[in-house]
Amino acid sequence: MKGPLFYSKILLFGEYGIIKDSKGLSIPYNFYKGALKSDANASKEAMKSNESLEAFAAYLKKLTKKEPNLVSFDLDLLKADIAAGMYFDSSIPQGYGVGSSGALVAAIYDKYAHDKITVLENLTREKLLKLKVVFGKMESFFHGKSSGLDPLNSYLSLPILINSKDNIESTSIPSQNAEGKGAVFLLDSGIVGETAPMVQIFMEQMKNDGFRKMLKNQFIKHTDACVEDFVNGNIQSLFGNLKQLSHVVLDNFKPMIPAKFHELWKNGIDTNDYYLKLCGSGGGGYILGFTEDFEKAKTSLKDYKLEVVYNF
Repeated sequence: MKGPLFYSKILLFGEYGIIKDSKGLSIPYNFYKGALKSDANASKEAMKSNESLEAFAAYLKKLTKKEPNLVSFDLDLLKADIAAGMYFDSSIPQGYGVGSSGALVAAIYDKYAHDKITVLENLTREKLLKLKVVFGKMESFFHGKSSGLDPLNSYLSLPILINSKDNIESTSIPSQNAEGKGAVFLLDSGIVGETAPMVQIFMEQMKNDGFRKMLKNQFIKHTDACVEDFVNGNIQSLFGNLKQLSHVVLDNFKPMIPAKFHELWKNGIDTNDYYLKLCGSGGGGYILGFTEDFEKAKTSLKDYKLEVVYNF
């Protein structure tokens, strides 16, 4: 048995901000993927994944009891498949901010949900919001609190524009320019990040009046501007806003940036060779980079592994 593939995602803009109603833009990233699988000779990883699925199935049973009108699953089939050794075979790195749990949630919903909303039907805003709520409740098993966006992106495999909490739409983004010098890239921090503790730090900081003001007047303002620029292909304006955003993150989200990257982050802003921002909740995993000249960025960041996600 091998199920359909579900891809990783990258939240280009909106990390933390979308908790407080900023805009956001999330795109599928087909480099990493996962699928539900069963085979006779299970590896150690497969057995670990199988155990995790068992716990997830128990959680879904509770969820459907608590909210029967929201979603229901064929739990008997799910249990039988898990008992037969089903696991999630995935190349998506965990704790890297590219949506490893999101792809798993999408795969389980796709295979076991009753009356599921499919990609083939007319995806009205209501349907997208319903999917987001369902996925948020499902993914809470892994993170404590989830917006549902990662699984939504993985399930639909389309770029998603978040206008506000209750207003999301699938969108198109400008086609990549294969010959372009500019790029969005991932920088591997070499450290696994944990989502829950980072979100906890953010929630603690939100109790501080100054932090809340900064979030609204600077962080969200620049995030929204970057989303608009990216979707509309205003590259020059985008890089001006990215510089500001990178600065605000360095000044106010230090705990989410691994200490050894503070200098590298500042260097990008000072030289304009590249601008870094958080990819997901931070604390490790990938850091997202934007540059107008990838060759120059590569030279500046020669000690690090970079992966291009999108070419300008």
